[in-house]
Amino acid sequence: MKSIDDIKALLDFYILAGVDETCGTVAYAAQTPVKTPIIAKEQAVIRPATSHLALAATQAVKNAAELCNSVSTIEELRSVIENFDGCTLKNTAAHTVIGDGNPNAKIVFIGEAPGAEEDMIGRAFVGRSGKLLDKMLASIGLDRTCCYICNILPWRPPGNRSPSDAEIAVCLPFLKKQLEIISPDYIVALGAVAVNSLLGNADTISKLRGKWLEYEISEKKKAQIIATYHPAYILRTPAQKAKVWSDFLRLKKAMNENNQQPE
Repeated sequence: MKSIDDIKALLDFYILAGVDETCGTVAYAAQTPVKTPIIAKEQAVIRPATSHLALAATQAVKNAAELCNSVSTIEELRSVIENFDGCTLKNTAAHTVIGDGNPNAKIVFIGEAPGAEEDMIGRAFVGRSGKLLDKMLASIGLDRTCCYICNILPWRPPGNRSPSDAEIAVCLPFLKKQLEIISPDYIVALGAVAVNSLLGNADTISKLRGKWLEYEISEKKKAQIIATYHPAYILRTPAQKAKVWSDFLRLKKAMNENNQQPE
């Protein structure tokens, strides 16, 4: 018999994974074949509704959240993440990539996951996308000394594939803790995975970009969040540069209006 805490943790995992309805009381039921249907009794083979993999992911989410409760600095969090074994991506990654920049910044830029160069070096946004991001920052008077740059996931998915819902759910407590520690006023979500993971929705980036949204860091602090295209997408689709430029100008305007332009 599962405890109430186990059931709640499982439901939390399903919600994080996007499950919003059920289809039956059991996952699978099959009748055994019979030679004489008239006299044979039906036998149902009941399989567990939850796989061991799903239960492991649920427990990993719970463990990650509990570990985050014990830290109060980025360095403490870095140590916790580096020693965390609840995400299988760590087994194939060369390095754990936490974040880069100023942990006291008022602006945080969030991407999806480390790429090949980030994984090799162990630093966020250092490849072609990172170099483009540096230019984008410079265009509005920013650099890595006055902002913080990180990803939803601290480990590179093999082959740069898209992360699964379970992988995002397991790693999300670490990102949320980073935001809680840094306590930024502005968050720039680079790409659909970043903004949807933070806000818990499934909208396209084209629908969300260019709008000021809100993210609750804690009961006492909320940050303004704006979504735009990921630099990797701009490298593949240069025609979208103008839209990103518009989004960055919107960020700069908000900072100027609130007198938060870095010195």
